Amino acid sequence: MHLEAKIAPAPHGMRAAARPVITGAAHFFPDTKTSQGDLWQEFFREHYNGLPLARRIFENSGISSRSTAVDPRAEREVSGWSTGRRMERYIEEAVPLGRRTVSAALESAGLAPSDVGMLAVASCTGYTTPGLDLRLADELGMSSKVQRLFIGHMGCYAAVPSLGAVADFVASRGRPAVLLCLELTSLHVQPPTEDMEQIVAHALFADAAAAVVLEPDAGSGFEVVDVVAVTDHSTADLMSWQITDLGFKMGLSPKVPDVLAQHVGEVVRDQLLAPHGLTPEEVTGWAVHPGGKRILEVVGERLDLPAEALDASYGVLDECGNCSSPTVLMVLERLPRTDGPVVAMAFGPGLTLYAALLRRS
Repeated sequence: MHLEAKIAPAPHGMRAAARPVITGAAHFFPDTKTSQGDLWQEFFREHYNGLPLARRIFENSGISSRSTAVDPRAEREVSGWSTGRRMERYIEEAVPLGRRTVSAALESAGLAPSDVGMLAVASCTGYTTPGLDLRLADELGMSSKVQRLFIGHMGCYAAVPSLGAVADFVASRGRPAVLLCLELTSLHVQPPTEDMEQIVAHALFADAAAAVVLEPDAGSGFEVVDVVAVTDHSTADLMSWQITDLGFKMGLSPKVPDVLAQHVGEVVRDQLLAPHGLTPEEVTGWAVHPGGKRILEVVGERLDLPAEALDASYGVLDECGNCSSPTVLMVLERLPRTDGPVVAMAFGPGLTLYAALLRRS
């Protein structure tokens, strides 16, 4: 395997690029955890007027439980909330959840908030100014000189390009960085409908926050080696996230797995692995975003992966649901600690596929 980075000597007076290494990680959920069956029986069955198609989608989702900041069984009027009310609730829920998650990730890396050179936050389920990144930096006691980056509306794949951005900061500046991905999809329950795309979204999505800490030239952890992407612009209408007067409305076509099937082999084999002299057979860990059961099946089929390769992804889907951007980081935490290359991969609007190559240092 050829994973050695080829780095040219730095020009006189410039810092040589450091190796960005993930040294800490944590994830947390809102307090309410509910079984998929209870969500259907106690809210969505009535919400969808007992529609047989909706029941089948919930039952065949591959999800047994989900966590939500807003429990629709207790706050049954949520589908009629204005966007303004949903954004107010976003801040109420997101700030303490994000603070807890970043604090735990820093603790696992043995760092203090004052050590952080960059805080990046990815979220597409809420917006505010001052942003969540600024509010968290203040509450955590980070330096007034900390650099901040907010990444919005990239959806489920946001963690991977965000990881690339903070890795570039660590490599070029030689300072630690934190990435937080936080989504509260339960804020956006929509009014009753027979639209299958809406039903699928409500059957799959859940709430969570996940954070990783990256340090320069650290001795132990996952080094971020490479990040690649491809976007199929001809299929942009198959996944959407529209801001409406009643929150954010998601469109999710059942054709998405078929489009991913056309591109996943090229992205992983040709763009990500081949330039480093690797093949899928040499990859020792797969952190694949569990956008749904069929998506995981397509990835396994197209890359000819052994049955157990996606156990971590299926486990997160079953126990947590699709939590959008934090999900792939949660899968990465579950991977067995083995030597060798690891691939992290996620998918989202565009349609876009992002993949990262990691190696244990």
